[in-house]
Amino acid sequence: MGCTHDCSSCASDCKTGSENQSMKTQLNKKSKVRKVIAVVSGKGGVGKSTVTAMLASAMNREGFSTAVLDADITGPSIPKMFGIRDRALGSEDGILPAYTEMGIKVMSVNLLLENDTDPVVWRGPVISGTVNQFWSDVVWGDVDYMFVDMPPGTGDVALTVFQSLPIDGIVIVTSPQQLVSMIVEKAVNMAEMMNIPIIGVIENMSKFRCPECGREHSIFGESRLEETANRLGLQILAKLPIDSEFAKLADEGKSELFVCPEIDEAVNKIK
Repeated sequence: MGCTHDCSSCASDCKTGSENQSMKTQLNKKSKVRKVIAVVSGKGGVGKSTVTAMLASAMNREGFSTAVLDADITGPSIPKMFGIRDRALGSEDGILPAYTEMGIKVMSVNLLLENDTDPVVWRGPVISGTVNQFWSDVVWGDVDYMFVDMPPGTGDVALTVFQSLPIDGIVIVTSPQQLVSMIVEKAVNMAEMMNIPIIGVIENMSKFRCPECGREHSIFGESRLEETANRLGLQILAKLPIDSEFAKLADEGKSELFVCPEIDEAVNKIK
C-alpha cells in the first residue's frame, strides 16, 4: 500500500520489489553510466534516430561523456549517421564500443556484421538478448549520458529495454500529422505501464525553413502538439524544423557537426 514503484528508495521487503530488481541486467563491470535516456516513438518514420544523434551530439558539445546504444537491431542507422565503418573489437573485459570523430561512444549491431547491408533476420528473443548484451558485455567506461535509440512501437525490444536497463526517462519523438495524438499516447501508456518517467516530447519535421528567404512552411500540416501535450501533461522539449543541411551531413557520416538551437534548448531541459 502506498507503493511509489521506486524500489531504490523503499525499505519494504516485498516480493514485487525483489522481482523488479532481479530483472535488471548487470552493467559491464568496467563501466559506469550515470543517466540512461531512451528515445522512443509510437510508430516508425518520425526521425527517432535523427533526434537521438542530435541529442547525443549536443550533450557531447556541452562537455559530457556521451554514448549511444543502438537498440534498433533490425534497422540500425546510427553508425552511418556518425560515419563509423570499422567493426567492433573485443578485449578480455568485453566488447569495445566504436568512437565518433568527436568522441561519442557507439554500439550497434552493424558494428558486428560482416557487411552493414546484411539483413538481421532474427526472432524476437535473439534480438532482445542482443540488446541486453550491449548493456552487459560492452565496455562503456565512464559515461554521463547514454541515449538508447529504440525501435518503433511497443514490442519485444521496448519491453526488454524498459525491464532490463535502468532507464532514467524517455524522450518521445513525433511528427506534426494528425496521427500525433495516437503516436504520443501509445508511448505514454507504455511508459506508465512500466513505471518509466517521461522527460518530454520532441516534434520532428515541424516546419520547413526555406534557406533562401527564411520563411517557414508547415509541410505536414499545422502542429497539434500543444493540445496533446497539455492533455497528457507532457513537457514539449523542442520543435525541430526540416533542415536539408542535417540530411546532407548525416549522409556524409558527419551528423555531429550539425548545430541546432532547438536541440540545444532541449538538452538544457534534459540535463
